[in-house]
Amino acid sequence: MPIELKMPALSPTMEEGTLAKWLVKEGDSVKSGDLLAEIETDKATMEFEAVDEGTIAKIMVAEGTDGVKVGTVIAMLAEEGEDAGAVEAPTKTASDAPPKADSAPKADADAARKDEVKAEKESPASQPAAVAKQDDGARVKASPLARRIAAEKGVDLASVEGSGPNGRIVKADLEGAKSSAAKAPATASTASAPEAAPAPTKPSAVWFDDSIPHEVSKLSNMRKTIARRLTEAKQTVPHIYLTVDVRLDALLKLRGELNKGLESRGVKLSVNDLLIKALGVALEATPKCNVTFLGDQLVSYHRADVSVAVSTPSGLITPIIRDAAAKSLSKISTEMKELAGLAKDNKLKPEQYQGGTASISNMGMFGIKQFDAVINPPQGMILAVGAGEKRPFVIDDALGVATVMSATGSFDHRAIDGADGAQLMKLFRELVESPLAMIA
Repeated sequence: MPIELKMPALSPTMEEGTLAKWLVKEGDSVKSGDLLAEIETDKATMEFEAVDEGTIAKIMVAEGTDGVKVGTVIAMLAEEGEDAGAVEAPTKTASDAPPKADSAPKADADAARKDEVKAEKESPASQPAAVAKQDDGARVKASPLARRIAAEKGVDLASVEGSGPNGRIVKADLEGAKSSAAKAPATASTASAPEAAPAPTKPSAVWFDDSIPHEVSKLSNMRKTIARRLTEAKQTVPHIYLTVDVRLDALLKLRGELNKGLESRGVKLSVNDLLIKALGVALEATPKCNVTFLGDQLVSYHRADVSVAVSTPSGLITPIIRDAAAKSLSKISTEMKELAGLAKDNKLKPEQYQGGTASISNMGMFGIKQFDAVINPPQGMILAVGAGEKRPFVIDDALGVATVMSATGSFDHRAIDGADGAQLMKLFRELVESPLAMIA
């Protein structure tokens, strides 16, 4: 009996993903552990392995298809002894729906079919698009959703090539399809029907000046997630911002001495490594700031797992240094380099970026003096670090010059009082200005 290969849930929060690339083709023999495909989640590109042995009989979802719901049948695997060519697509599975809206409940699908039939009865003019037939009179195979979209756009389904199972037309096939209303001859059934609106050429919700040379690109899953989470954070989390100026001279001196000692081990500490350690120690010393707000509950953590913002070509991601307060600086440095490399290659595993009790974002390398970061829900705070620069500074009641950076903590005011946030920022400054205290 053929085996259905379904879109896996590669993280606890994954609901859909992009089938980025097939690593096998129809007719290939596979065994348990073989790599079948690369799947792009909202944060990383991960590999999908075979569990069973057999022959790839049918590939149901083409590579490059995005919005594929978890549980969608993406391929059929013929078991040993089965004729791969005789394997048919499943008749009643999530794959009957288009890849982008697959796994809809049966009740919703039935309702959609009823709506379609009702629409066809009430609007005869839409029937040529919605119930298209080929020249030989055969009914075109198309999903209910594809028929409804075709009716709305005025697209003749007979002119669309289907990419679904057995040539079935799905939603993705209608993207970019042009309306046939303009070229269709006027008849008694179409003359009185309203002209179908052409597919929009630019976003309908936001206006922009398309007279300026430009290009429109589709958002990646990561960018969609970033947009959703940051919008949620600014709309639902009341931010309070607290800024301190921190002298870096002692920390820079210590870093230089430590790097001399670590040179033989191939470890080179960055300023950010020391700041991660300082934040971890400060969080454990001020537990009221190491929290998560859950509506009617407050989660207080006994360990500081620091999420570190890393910029990648696809967007921002926050790999985590677990138990940052307890780790040595050399361990933090080694882990951070490894995690940053995986992040830039989209190879992070979910456990490497999901969770964290607080975040740190350092833009000092870009010369940014000071900024306010957006909290990364459901965490309670994020520390924004600016550039260290020479500034006039009062030292022992005398005006001098010191290397100073500005650090701003953004706190969820529902969970963290201003006084507690101020205590954290004060301790962070003290640890940076007297760095031996955080490694003692």
